Amino acid sequence: MNVQLIDAFEFCRTGGTREGETPVADMTRLVRDCASSEGAVAWKAEGGTSKHGFPQMRLAVAGTVHLTCQRCLAPFAYEIDSSTVLMLGEDDARADEIETVVDDETIDVIVGTRSMNLMDLIEDEALLALPQAPKHDTCPDTALLDSVRSEKKSPFELLKALKK
Repeated sequence: MNVQLIDAFEFCRTGGTREGETPVADMTRLVRDCASSEGAVAWKAEGGTSKHGFPQMRLAVAGTVHLTCQRCLAPFAYEIDSSTVLMLGEDDARADEIETVVDDETIDVIVGTRSMNLMDLIEDEALLALPQAPKHDTCPDTALLDSVRSEKKSPFELLKALKK
């Protein structure tokens, strides 16, 4: 994966902006959850300062990945479109303090570093945007699923057969 090291605090202080597009195949953790390595994720990172004066970063990811439907086991295209706000603390104690002051469940507080890999944050956001159990809205071919449903026998019938 392409490494983009940034000084997270300097990036936020100066209002830095970076954007790009990364192939799914280059994101090793994301590709493990996908049916194929096709597709790409467009991303944008913007640094800034929160209304409380804390360094913050806005991350946005969008793109198409191919997942496996949990109902019919067929691959399907899934659109990712997610954004988040990350506030940065210098260490765990400072991050906990910021989290208490901000008291907002929609904002994540992380420990920032002077050499942070921006691509790790982008991949994390893409992974968090995936559904827990990916499914088609309507499965295109349900013949296999229907055959399994129709073959289902009562467990009592099976016990009756064993009794004979």
